[in-house]
Amino acid sequence: MAKINLLPWRAERRAVRKREFLVMLALAGAAGVAAFLGAMFWMNARIDNQVDRNNYMQAQIKEVEKKLEEIKELDKTRGKLLQRKQVIEQLQANRSQMVHMFDELVHTIPEGVRLTSLKQVGDILTLEGVAQSNASVATYMRNVEASPWLGHPDLKKTEIKRTAEKRMPYDFAMDVKLRKPAGSDENPDGTTTAAPGTPASPAVPPPPAAPGAKP
Repeated sequence: MAKINLLPWRAERRAVRKREFLVMLALAGAAGVAAFLGAMFWMNARIDNQVDRNNYMQAQIKEVEKKLEEIKELDKTRGKLLQRKQVIEQLQANRSQMVHMFDELVHTIPEGVRLTSLKQVGDILTLEGVAQSNASVATYMRNVEASPWLGHPDLKKTEIKRTAEKRMPYDFAMDVKLRKPAGSDENPDGTTTAAPGTPASPAVPPPPAAPGAKP
């Protein structure tokens, strides 16, 4: 005898399919949430790692900047020390130049000339004074030009003073350049030694004998 199913089998099949769909949908949603959470955790880990690296780089940059500041301070100190060294070397090289300069000023100044002012800027010496005449000033310039430690006299002015003295009515001013004698070296004690081949200075003749003295 044949069996007849009078139940609504189509509705039951739809209900089964609906339940299967809901289960698949729930599984897909769970998988999506899990994938999202996994990706979020991975990105957070990468971000934290990058933040740590950035912090490390910032710390290293600060250390380098600190060292650069120290290097700049050391460079400044080195520059100051080099300047002092150059000043000391210059003073050491010209330690006797002032002695020679004043000695030459004494020996080159002729009669009828008196210095009233002296100023030095580098190798240039500015001399101001009074003189009896223009000829006395010219003689002074020739003496300076012939000096081994002075030279290149440059006359700035020579004029009669308004309140002129009878003995020295002329005012004059000239620039003189300091120099070292050619072909001579300076010893540590301040003396100079002529280089080989340099002609020696003429000997000073002895003073004449007194009248009536025996030869």
